[in-house]
Amino acid sequence: MSDISLHITVKEENGLLFKKCIRKLLESTFILQERDGKLYDFVSRESNWQDMSEYLRIIGFDLLVDDKAGVAMLIASEADMETVGLKRANVVTFTNLQYHLLLVLWKVYLENLGCNEGNFVTKGDLIDKIRDYGVLVVRTELNAAFKLFKKYSLINYSEEEEGEDMKIQLYPSLQFGWDLPQFKTVAGEYLKEDGESEKTAEDEKINEQQDIEPEDFEEEEE
Repeated sequence: MSDISLHITVKEENGLLFKKCIRKLLESTFILQERDGKLYDFVSRESNWQDMSEYLRIIGFDLLVDDKAGVAMLIASEADMETVGLKRANVVTFTNLQYHLLLVLWKVYLENLGCNEGNFVTKGDLIDKIRDYGVLVVRTELNAAFKLFKKYSLINYSEEEEGEDMKIQLYPSLQFGWDLPQFKTVAGEYLKEDGESEKTAEDEKINEQQDIEPEDFEEEEE
């Protein structure tokens, strides 16, 4: 095993921002341009980005910045991806229900793209969308999922607002909130259920047609 060495120089006036960015990444994985503008501007500057990457690689992480999405994110260092004994501290295992909710949230986000005043949805509209996709959820599960998604900067909302009119802000980080193997499993189940629903509806339609008597199509004699 090679020695660990670190060669970065952080100017005194940048020291506080450097620390804030590192702690923000370790705490919530993402730094968002539309939410944490000052931190994002700092972390997305190439020289700062490189210094942070080098610093984070010491503890098995790295930094990825997606300028198009306006998202900086903590990721596992490629060199340590297969290292045994390193806990993947920024990986959260969502329940299948929470993954279903993420799928719905991401679809709503895409539908709302282009809005001038940010990407928002009311809690009531979101619940209707969730029901439209056949996802069954109770209030306690929904609130727990919202709280978790907010912690990791996937959505935001005011704790003081309640009821169906509560506004939920959707962030572009939603597209990076997946653990790929688990996502494929849940998406596969989702598509399978959707396909089965369509097949059931088609079978019912065929059965209805078969139940119609031939005389129903005969014209009445004058």
